[in-house]
Amino acid sequence: MNINPMQAIDIIIKSIQKNGFEIIPIENAINRIIAKDVYAKYCLPRFNNSAMDGYAISFDDKEHSLDIIDTIYAGDDNHTVLKAKTCIKIMTGAKIPVNANCIIPKEDVQLINNAITIQTNIKINQHIRFSSEDIKTNSLLINKDEEINFAKITLLASQGISHITVYKKPNILVFSSGNELKPHYKNIQDHQIYNSNTPTLIARCKELACNVSFIGQVDDDIDSIKNSIKNALDADLIITSGGVSVGDADFTKEAFKQLGFETLFDGIMIKPGKPTVFGKIGKTFILNLPGNPLASSLIFELFGKIIIQKLLGSKNIYPNFIQTKLKNNLKNKKGKMTIIPGYFDGTCFEVSEKRNPGMVSTLSTANSIMILDENVQYLKNKQDIKILPINWNFFTQKQKDFLTY
Repeated sequence: MNINPMQAIDIIIKSIQKNGFEIIPIENAINRIIAKDVYAKYCLPRFNNSAMDGYAISFDDKEHSLDIIDTIYAGDDNHTVLKAKTCIKIMTGAKIPVNANCIIPKEDVQLINNAITIQTNIKINQHIRFSSEDIKTNSLLINKDEEINFAKITLLASQGISHITVYKKPNILVFSSGNELKPHYKNIQDHQIYNSNTPTLIARCKELACNVSFIGQVDDDIDSIKNSIKNALDADLIITSGGVSVGDADFTKEAFKQLGFETLFDGIMIKPGKPTVFGKIGKTFILNLPGNPLASSLIFELFGKIIIQKLLGSKNIYPNFIQTKLKNNLKNKKGKMTIIPGYFDGTCFEVSEKRNPGMVSTLSTANSIMILDENVQYLKNKQDIKILPINWNFFTQKQKDFLTY
């Protein structure tokens, strides 16, 4: 029985648990999901320090000529104490003397012999970076289930943290069936076509930070498909394309059924991509995508990416959207939720002209999709719409209504 797309998303999210975890160097952690909260071991700055190259003074001495009694460089453990009517030359990042409460930039003083006079108005505590103003000891730096990026690595390195605990990358296996399909590295005859779905899915899963393997082109017979499935059951997710409709030569579903496939949903009330199947054998999840290239890719962008977000261990699992304007008028046949590819230029969304489910060129010029509610028949130019990006992940912790009405 076909189900509502929102029901399909809910089933995916409730069915998949987080992967195991491993400890890795922070330099290898880009795009990984952290498995434990990280707290600050040290405050930052560690000590009051100078934000400028200049002179450390006591604010009460600002009207006087001040003798330079020492110089402090960044990294010095200097214990010189200011006396009345004296100053200390100081470099950016250097520790402030205990009884100094003002830094005068070097360009704001007049230097005569070995003394300075201040040439501008100043404020107490100016140009001082105070201990703990950036990070407090024991404060939460990174929440569990957040994605690690360069900025998170900055935080970790600032605390002397060299290794972190992250969820393991999901292992994904991809195969496709169809005697009419041939790998792109072989010659084809006039009645045959190249298999574009498998390389597409492999590349997309790699872009989404997964470990991906290809187990070969499978002949359209049940025994061949069953053997491929058996060899793939140590994976977290198997992705297939083709063989999931009701045609006489579609053996994929039957092969999975004979191996104990548990159906979580069979068919989605959406176009393109109605004959999409999701289920599992043991702990291995299976996503059967349509054979038509555009339909396969669009379904993966909406549902497959949510599966991967869950397998990665991310807390951001719901599609997020960008509010924008429609560039061109759009007619649509109502009755099913519809995925519309197009191009977002930062200001508006232009619908792709070519949208036949069997096409392969569409997504090469598209960078986002619009999901139409089942009741939408017509959208006007400049109308407010919501789009989901393709070329970058855009997910949120909170479930949002991403449909365009």
